[in-house]
Amino acid sequence: MATTESSNWQIGSFVRPKNTNPVLRPNLNARFLDPATETKVLWENANVFNPAACSYHNKIILLYRAEADPTKGVGGHTSRIGFAQSSDGLHFKARLTPVLFPAPGANYVNEKKGGCEDPRIVSDPNGGFILTYTAYDHKTARLCVARSQDLIHWTKFGPAFKGPKFANFWSKSGSIVTKVHGSALIAIKIKGKYWMYWGDEPIHFATSSDLIHWHPGYDKSGKLITVLDKRAHHFDSDLVEPGPPAILTKSGIVLLYNGMNAKKIGDPQINPGAYSAGEVLFSTQQPTKILDRSSRPFLTPAEPYEKTGQYKAGTVFIEGLVPAHQKWYLYFGTADSFVGVAICKKPPK
Repeated sequence: MATTESSNWQIGSFVRPKNTNPVLRPNLNARFLDPATETKVLWENANVFNPAACSYHNKIILLYRAEADPTKGVGGHTSRIGFAQSSDGLHFKARLTPVLFPAPGANYVNEKKGGCEDPRIVSDPNGGFILTYTAYDHKTARLCVARSQDLIHWTKFGPAFKGPKFANFWSKSGSIVTKVHGSALIAIKIKGKYWMYWGDEPIHFATSSDLIHWHPGYDKSGKLITVLDKRAHHFDSDLVEPGPPAILTKSGIVLLYNGMNAKKIGDPQINPGAYSAGEVLFSTQQPTKILDRSSRPFLTPAEPYEKTGQYKAGTVFIEGLVPAHQKWYLYFGTADSFVGVAICKKPPK
């Protein structure tokens, strides 16, 4: 399903390639020696979804969320981050063991029950990669940061926001502002700082000097500044949540985001509770200022694998975006069960 409207600032129309999706499914036999329990577990035999994506050594890499135990319901699993690679962006080979997972040590208290979820990835201009992900303890989601040189071995830095105010504060979905450089999305400073859009219902912002320690934006009254909120009678009427890394373009900062449809005040053409994808344009000079916003989703649940699965209302939950082969490759979770891809043939700039 392509976009229903077109503006010059938007990245373009994304189309699902034929006879390709889902590009990643659970591996029912992959076993992993869990360092927390010292037992082997079938770590991705239930669901694989919500991937980060990047380019590395001429391969497209997916860092995807994987869940074990099909008997658990939504939110009841322990998640780990798996690794898969592809030469064409369509056919992936996954490692048999995860690359980011709960383990005694750094950040274990926040991850040991719910695990590591929903990553987004950017290239660090100083080398390597920065990953934002959610640590979940089956009670509170906490936006966390990790760094790697090879996408396999990771150093965890714990929550992005420090201090007692954020000790038990719900935070997730960090989309760092980047620029396109070849096949990479590289974090970029604006007015001397890195910027990140984060949160769900609504979306806030934060800044950083090092991509590790982040400082949320507040207004004069001490309240978190909202940069994007839900809209009645639209696909994003229940909540909004950042998608892949935001991109600095000639028109401004483009953020692809996820929107959940409300039951009573939502878009009647979309299932209540369904997640679709939209775009918003922020000012480069004032990254909290909205210049334009899509009125219709450019991607919404339409295929059977997007509407039947763990999340019955349907999702196309976008998190991974890669400029490669003169195209845009967009990766998303489908019904919290598989990984899908949609492609835009508009050359990345």
